[in-house]
Amino acid sequence: MQVVDDEDFAQIRAQVREFVREQVVPREQEIAESDAIPPDIRARAADMGLFGYALPQAYGGLGLVITQDVELAFELGYTALSFRSLFGTNNGIAGQVLVGYGTDEQRKQWLEPMAEGRCIASFALTEPEAGSDPSGMRATATWTDGAWVIDGQKRYITNAPLSDLLVTFAKVRGTAESDGRIAVFLVPTTTAGVIVGPKDRKMGQEGATSSEVTFDGVRVGPEALISGEIDTGFRAAMAVLARGRVHISALAMGLSQRALDESVAYSAVNRQGGVPTGERQLVQAMLAEQASLVMAGKATAREAAARYLDGTDRRIGPSAAKLFCTEAAGKVADLAVQVHGGAGYMREMPVERLYRDVRLLRLYEGTSEIQKLIVGRELIRQAQA
Repeated sequence: MQVVDDEDFAQIRAQVREFVREQVVPREQEIAESDAIPPDIRARAADMGLFGYALPQAYGGLGLVITQDVELAFELGYTALSFRSLFGTNNGIAGQVLVGYGTDEQRKQWLEPMAEGRCIASFALTEPEAGSDPSGMRATATWTDGAWVIDGQKRYITNAPLSDLLVTFAKVRGTAESDGRIAVFLVPTTTAGVIVGPKDRKMGQEGATSSEVTFDGVRVGPEALISGEIDTGFRAAMAVLARGRVHISALAMGLSQRALDESVAYSAVNRQGGVPTGERQLVQAMLAEQASLVMAGKATAREAAARYLDGTDRRIGPSAAKLFCTEAAGKVADLAVQVHGGAGYMREMPVERLYRDVRLLRLYEGTSEIQKLIVGRELIRQAQA
């Protein structure tokens, strides 16, 4: 696999940083009010290769590895998280299923249009009774007359209203030796029986889309089964979620850096009693706490990415990093509102949006509680081994 060298990646990161700060940040209010990413911003993101930055160069992507992904996420997290969400599933949990487990034919069919932004893929795992723990999954895929028939309901599926392809997980039926196991299928949203619900209304992240998806007798051929093997599903889900947790950790720190920068800039000029609030020791203490959490979080995300890349830790590290970084980001955003005082509660202030946006990071791709269970169980397992 071709890898982008340090010099080329520095140029990519600089271009993304400039685009985010000069083109996207000034339009955050427009994104929030319209609850959509403007078409020209989407087009520019596609031109820059952002829809496929983590997809292989052989299929039109930039081919960034996870350590580079983390550095880019620091930049993408600096603005409205809905911007990154637009192409996050292509590069992350949906696209990585194809990269890691798809057949040559499946990769050839889907990865290039995904990398170019002509196709948006969604990761259809979560259900009303199966969130961070997929063992409660109710969706089924039944082998009938030479095809798979998928039935069930998925919930909170990111980009589903925009999606062209649903990377869909379901429990297998109709094959005695594999009944109850989780398989993963490639289901175009144009397939008969696929019903995409209305866009969810959420607390924050305006401009990011999600919805319920219903599968009502959806019939797909054997070529839709990822890797051609039933047993791939659960393994693929756990692997791509672990990688995604490292990315989310860095994204949380990108947002935290923005919250810190907004806090410093505001307290340097906002005056109370004729004195800038930033000269008050209690405000300085809050800024210091923010800065410390940002520095620690960035180091944690980088360490988790390095260990994921070399294969020394793809279990504890991603979960520990997501737990620390997303919880820390919540604290940094909360302190940002506090530093701003009453102004921080007003909708026109960036920190008010950051405060709402960051809350979701502790929920998706595994809640903080699930990360604690993963880390705790793995530590005990290793000690016993």
